Amino acid sequence: MSLFSSKKKALVLFGSPHGHGYTRRLLDSFLECFREHKSWEIQEVDLFERAPHACTGCRVCAQKEGCSFDDLDDVDKALRQCDLLVVASPVYNFSYPAPVKAWLDRTQRYFEARFSLGMKPPIKKHRKAVLLLTMGSQESFGVEVCTHQLERAFSVMNTTLAGCALWDATDRGEEHKGEAQAQARAIALEILEEM
Repeated sequence: MSLFSSKKKALVLFGSPHGHGYTRRLLDSFLECFREHKSWEIQEVDLFERAPHACTGCRVCAQKEGCSFDDLDDVDKALRQCDLLVVASPVYNFSYPAPVKAWLDRTQRYFEARFSLGMKPPIKKHRKAVLLLTMGSQESFGVEVCTHQLERAFSVMNTTLAGCALWDATDRGEEHKGEAQAQARAIALEILEEM
């Protein structure tokens, strides 16, 4: 077995339109531990750049495993192979931005695989997940909504949410930067220790 294939895999779904903004900086704080560790391969998907097709409720996934749109097939393949899933996103109106929500809605394929096609579990390999959120306000409701939506999808994706780091109050600038970045690094170090 080659060194490359023995590496653990992290799949990052980046959900901000700002490539150098608060979400990116929080994600970089989380990933720096993995980059230093050298035993992880990191694949990142920019969901704004990808602009996933919205779920249309066509129910193709209830008749056969897959989706009628192929724009996320590579993400599905990476998800099935990864050991860690990282969702990094700002909070928009107490939820996710449209490209992240489109990906999340498209996880319906795993619910249909489980409940319509009888696949238990629809994804064989178990993984941990981390949610990294940034938001302008300090209202906890947005975090609750985003966390609940992910955990609901994860219930059929053989995925466990291992932690959530939050950089809030970004409307006031970098006031909570240190705390947020330390929280992200702490979650990363805990995962590295466990895995």
